[in-house]
Amino acid sequence: MALLPRLVPSARGLLIFEAAARTGSFTATAVEFNVTQPSISRSVAELEAAIGVKLFERRARGIELTIDGRALHDVLGEAVTRIAETIEAIQRRKSSTKPVVTLSMSSSFVAHWLLPRLGEFNAAFPQVDIRFDLVPGVLRGIPDNVDLATRIVAADDESFHRWSFAPEIIFPVCSPAYLSARGPLDHKGDGAGHVFLWLTDHATPKWAKEWGNVAHRGTSRGVWHEFTDYSVILQAALNGEGIALGWVSVIASMLLKGMLVPASDLVIRTGQHHSLVAPRSKPLSPVVVEIALWLQAGIAKELDALAGMDGLSIGS
Repeated sequence: MALLPRLVPSARGLLIFEAAARTGSFTATAVEFNVTQPSISRSVAELEAAIGVKLFERRARGIELTIDGRALHDVLGEAVTRIAETIEAIQRRKSSTKPVVTLSMSSSFVAHWLLPRLGEFNAAFPQVDIRFDLVPGVLRGIPDNVDLATRIVAADDESFHRWSFAPEIIFPVCSPAYLSARGPLDHKGDGAGHVFLWLTDHATPKWAKEWGNVAHRGTSRGVWHEFTDYSVILQAALNGEGIALGWVSVIASMLLKGMLVPASDLVIRTGQHHSLVAPRSKPLSPVVVEIALWLQAGIAKELDALAGMDGLSIGS
């Protein structure tokens, strides 16, 4: 791939082009850059010459992007916006007197467990600003800039500080209204009359043994809807749209409140355990430890309450 400096005379010319395309005016661009209008025209002409195409049509009423100009601006405009947002975020962090803690968690856990407790969190940690690194699907690797994450990691992995969080226990769940209207799920049947809400990241063969016949898509008579964001799946289940797999660490609150109920008597225990982890590659801040312990205590309280509920079996 060719280097950008070999393709264009200067990065400033690209910024001038972006401003001209955004404002639709060389005059407005000149004001933005505090130069003369002819200077803007020359910069754009130099860029066009370097690329070898016209980027603007010059008309009596102003300028209009050509097809090539629109193609370039679609990419450049987005890039300039993202660069500006990143610089502003860096400046905010630098000027802030409060530490910023980055949490890497599933979007579903944050949306359905942590957000309802955000007021409690703020009261417990008024000195902290939080940045959420949200994962819509399966939790995989941990980005380098993360302070604390929820992940399943190998027991012998020495690269993390670790706090036990929740066992991986999974229920098929639905809303009470859905269960009342369609009845419980028969895992020996073909799924007829039911709607299944599925995460694209989850391969159905992985769950075939636990689910029974209903997991065989080729013979299933149920309706299957796939999503790339597990948080949306849970919202659809809450709305009564179908049956979802519910990870106990995410749905505990909804089960306790009766917003979701088991769709059958099936309980899937994978034998794995979710942990709160902090990379050993960076210094461990005391406030990160405090946040980990706060989250750990919150989920433990709910798991204890679930263990005492009739119709649920989350014990070992």
